Amino acid sequence: MSEHVYEVAELVGSSKEGIEDAVQNAISKLSKTVTEIRWFQVLETRGFVEEGRVAWWQVTVKIGFRMEE
Repeated sequence: MSEHVYEVAELVGSSKEGIEDAVQNAISKLSKTVTEIRWFQVLETRGFVEEGRVAWWQVTVKIGFRMEE
């Protein structure tokens, strides 16, 4: 197995649907400009409340991607 070096991006994804969708939105956006995405780590979860109901979810994630040779 060869050794790899990873770079990490920290992003905030948001969604009206839920936490998983917010994570996916962040990963999808990064994948438009970065290849070799390999992992993510949820750092923080928060929400926005409107009229007594959850209106938006926000998730801060670290996303790791392998650096190219």
